[in-house]
Amino acid sequence: EPTVRTELMEQIPPIAIFLQESRPKFPTAFFEYLMPIVVRYLTDVNNQVRKAGQEALLILLEQDLVAQSDIENKVCPILLDLSAPDSDDEYKVEAVNIICKMASMLSRTTVEHMLLPRFCELCSDGKLFQVRKICAANFGDICNAVGQEATERLLIPKFFELCSDSVWGMRKACAECFMAVSYTTSPEVRRSKLSPLFISLISDTCRWVRQAAFQSLGPFISTFANPSSAGLYIREDGTLSIRPSTQDVNSNSCQPNNNITLMSSSTNAT
Repeated sequence: EPTVRTELMEQIPPIAIFLQESRPKFPTAFFEYLMPIVVRYLTDVNNQVRKAGQEALLILLEQDLVAQSDIENKVCPILLDLSAPDSDDEYKVEAVNIICKMASMLSRTTVEHMLLPRFCELCSDGKLFQVRKICAANFGDICNAVGQEATERLLIPKFFELCSDSVWGMRKACAECFMAVSYTTSPEVRRSKLSPLFISLISDTCRWVRQAAFQSLGPFISTFANPSSAGLYIREDGTLSIRPSTQDVNSNSCQPNNNITLMSSSTNAT
């Protein structure tokens, strides 16, 4: 029964945490018994079971309970299979979504070597606009996961493609995550490549794209500022904030937190 398998998946994370805390007694139980079940349920025929498996996997990754070897040898290969060009449409959309969500939880080397090539392919998927839309909505997170060099070499060309996509929802998603993409690049790339690209979004024929671009204008401009003098920085939750100066801190010592959130770095399009 799918409901039984779904309930089982919901119990995997707390069991895994218990086994981790009791590792001297159960040194290999999680890797031998539970992890194979999670991986298998990622390809279950029932979509609710697959969804429960995906949520369980993300919790396990967030809690740092999955060994690096299992990530590279078990999790990534199955996601690459599910997101392959000839994969079933529903499986592909789900795989792209989980690849984007787990990128921030993995090491930069793993993301760049195992997942980034497939992500770049999916950005150009001509069959499913839903796949391109997920890529566009999470583009800033992927840039942040792989860093400046890989972003400028591999991702910026794909970002240009998505910013000129025939589907306006794609261009809108790019406008919404523009600040996060810009923050990952060098000042020269921001000036010579991203600035003209942003102008094209502000001049887009679709008013929803233009509106999203104007809302991202301030955050995009802020990426040109010198962080040491302007005090701008990106927090762990992806928001752009202002770090108060020493003078401000002294004059407002009674205030527990002077950070000001300006705007989320990326918005997941639905």
